[in-house]
Amino acid sequence: MNAKGWIIFAVVVVVLLGGLIGLSYANKPKIDLSKVNVNAPIAAQKQNGNIADHVFGNAKSPVVLIEYGDYQCPYCGEAEPALSQVYTAYQDQIAFVFRNFPLTTIHPNALAAAAAAEAAGLQGKYWEMHDQLYGGQQTWENLSGSARTNAFVTYAQQIGINTTKFRQDLSNPKLTQKIQFDEAIGSKLGINATPTMYLNDKKLGDDVTGDLQSSSTKKLESALNTELKAHGITPPSSKS
Repeated sequence: MNAKGWIIFAVVVVVLLGGLIGLSYANKPKIDLSKVNVNAPIAAQKQNGNIADHVFGNAKSPVVLIEYGDYQCPYCGEAEPALSQVYTAYQDQIAFVFRNFPLTTIHPNALAAAAAAEAAGLQGKYWEMHDQLYGGQQTWENLSGSARTNAFVTYAQQIGINTTKFRQDLSNPKLTQKIQFDEAIGSKLGINATPTMYLNDKKLGDDVTGDLQSSSTKKLESALNTELKAHGITPPSSKS
């Protein structure tokens, strides 16, 4: 191909890519959050693929701790053991919600992992898969294609769900809707890093997440105790 031919080829490629990108943005659903209380557990609705927020603990509590997380994020992985200690200890007093915020530009497997968690959730095993994904993060984070899927299917077997349905649900468009819905909330809040946590309408500082990453629960427990007492709720006896 001569120089002129290469120029024409390059122009065609640019035009095609531009068209594909434009089509991608055009097809991305518009999510209306104007009537959504993002600080409380969100019920199933059309916009989130009829998949409600996943709540651990007391779903009726006025004290809601929300994590915007990425299953491939190493910082989320570091924080998870201490964080799970807290939301387990406080499960009678608070609602803990995990929302997907996969940073796909730096974590190529984050979206697939989020889909795996949501697929397990369709069989009532969301939190079990959540724990498997974080616990095995270093095992699957560099896998791709069938190897990655097989790793997730192994987790599905370990938590006791139907693996045939699980495989099918990994491509269920409702999961995409749920993940995009969570992402839209995070974007509305200006989130650009994970883990990011909100306690009701208050964004918790990096010192709290950093404390968790260092295996300490003190700062988060202090914030929870203050919020619980403000709502007339007694913290767990071992944490007050």
